[in-house]
Amino acid sequence: MSVNTVAAARWVDRWERQQQRYAIDREEAFTVIADIVEGVTADRRAPLVLDLGSGPGSLAARLARRMPRARVVAVDADPRLLELGRAYYGPAVRYVEAVIGEPGWLDTAGTAGPVDAAVSTTALHYLSERTLRRVYRDLAGRLRPGGVLVNCDHICPDSAKLGELALHIGRRRAEREPAVADDDWETWWSGVAADPELAPLFSAHRHHRHPRCEGNDLTLSGHLALLREAGFEEAGAVWQFGNSHVLVAVR
Repeated sequence: MSVNTVAAARWVDRWERQQQRYAIDREEAFTVIADIVEGVTADRRAPLVLDLGSGPGSLAARLARRMPRARVVAVDADPRLLELGRAYYGPAVRYVEAVIGEPGWLDTAGTAGPVDAAVSTTALHYLSERTLRRVYRDLAGRLRPGGVLVNCDHICPDSAKLGELALHIGRRRAEREPAVADDDWETWWSGVAADPELAPLFSAHRHHRHPRCEGNDLTLSGHLALLREAGFEEAGAVWQFGNSHVLVAVR
C-alpha cells in the first residue's frame, strides 16, 4: 500500500532515536556488523544478506548503502514497520513479512538458494530458547559454507558478578550521553498509531497481532553452545559494550 513518505520519514527518524535509548553504542555496533558482512562477502558478486527482526530496516538500509551490489532483505513480522521502511528507504532493500522461527519461515522470506550473511540487532532475545534453537538450525542449513550469522543483542556474561558490572557500565554510559529522544517503545507506538497521515496503514492492518514475546535467559556460553549444536563451525563474541554483544557464527 502507499504510505505518505513525509510521515514515514518522520516516524522512521523517531524510531531511530527511540531505539538508541536501548542500545547506547548502536551506531558503533552497526558499523562492526557492516565491517564483518562486507569482509565475509567481499568475493561475492551479489551477496544475499538477511536482516532478521529488521523493524523498518535501520540496519538493512545501512548495509545496502555500504554494499550497493548486495541483495539485502529485511525480514520482520510487523507489516506496519515494513511499510514505513519501504516508503522511507526505497527499493535498495527488499521487505518481507515473516514470523522468525515459525515452520518454513525462511521459505516465506523468499530466500531460495544459499544465504551469504544473516544479521540481527536486539531482536532474537524475544525468542524462547526452543525457538532460537530452531532458528539457529534453520540458518545453519541455509547459509553457504563460510557464510555468517551476526547477532547484536543484550546478552548476559556467564558470571553473575560480571553481568552486574556490565549493566553498571551501560547505565553509567547512558548517564553521560545526552538524551536522544522523548519516545520510548510504548510512546513511539501510540504516537505513530495516532498520526492521521498514517491512518490508512493502521486501518489496513488493524487485525494484526505481533507474535508474543517469549524471551530467554541464555548467557553468552548458552548462545555459543546452541550455535555449535546447530552446525556452525565457529562462534564467538567479537565486540562488547556493557551487556551488548556482537556474536559471529561461521558456517
